Amino acid sequence: MVSTVPHEDYRHIREEAAIGAIAPRHQIAVAGPDRATYLQGLLTNDIPALTPGSGCYSAWLTPQGRMLTDMHVLESGGMILLDVPAETAGATRDRLEQFIFTENVQVESLVGKLSGVWIHGPKAPDTVGRVLSDAPAITSWHDYQHTPAQFREQPVSVARIDQLGVPGFCIYLEQSSERALIAALVEAGAREVSPEAIEAARIEAGYPVFGVDMTDDTIPLEAGIEERAISMSKGCYVGQEVIIRVLHRGHGRVARKLVNLRIDGAVPARGARLFAGDRDVGFVTSAAASPRLGAIAMGYVHRDFLAPGTTLEAEMRDGSRAQGTVTERVILSGA
Repeated sequence: MVSTVPHEDYRHIREEAAIGAIAPRHQIAVAGPDRATYLQGLLTNDIPALTPGSGCYSAWLTPQGRMLTDMHVLESGGMILLDVPAETAGATRDRLEQFIFTENVQVESLVGKLSGVWIHGPKAPDTVGRVLSDAPAITSWHDYQHTPAQFREQPVSVARIDQLGVPGFCIYLEQSSERALIAALVEAGAREVSPEAIEAARIEAGYPVFGVDMTDDTIPLEAGIEERAISMSKGCYVGQEVIIRVLHRGHGRVARKLVNLRIDGAVPARGARLFAGDRDVGFVTSAAASPRLGAIAMGYVHRDFLAPGTTLEAEMRDGSRAQGTVTERVILSGA
């Protein structure tokens, strides 16, 4: 049974300010003078290029080019904060520690210490500005710009990370103050919204989530995240050989790619097969009922069926099929 999306929750995402995370996240601190060069050999993006107050989206790959995790990377000047999916946090921390040899690097899990409160919407910058002190005007910030601030005399950090097709911010603070911050944001005009509303907006924006739309079987090129997750000019990193081979020898062609779909009918289940006639050409990874667009989905489709406007059929829960159409996917610059 697919839950309906409360229209007022959806409206707050699109027109006001809405509180809610697209998925559970945990944080890891990487400190020490060698932190950037150490991470440079592991992650797909250019970490030493970051300056204090900047950040990026990145992935960590296996030698075969498949994803171990994705992450937000924020350089503060004293340490680098890695914001990772909750399900990969423990393994990511352990793997980071295993790769330290002679580097002067310290890795610390912040689980139970730090929380991230997410707020999205056109009025999110003004709402955050009313709640935090010592924060500069954030309306014109670019993606991954961040700065220290204060919430009721407690130190916090606020970062811009767009995920839902509207301005998005994450406020990192001590876990014990999370509910107080949310209450203050609500008092300032924001609304805590349902996971269903967040999910509908996320799928509309074509924003993939690791563990849902990307797994340890995914090559970043299949998910379409290469422009924001992979530096094409940096030196070696784990899995680079596979990525370069596909880009240069294969001209970027992969067997399947993640697409957005409009479905004429009910919302398909996650994992539902996609067909072109009698040919099985892919499967659904995420689906929701959008108040604006109706039934929508994301899914992997064979490379012969990627063009916007392509007609497919989605297998429904009762075994019937509903017509679906591949739509233009806007690759956002967040994570």
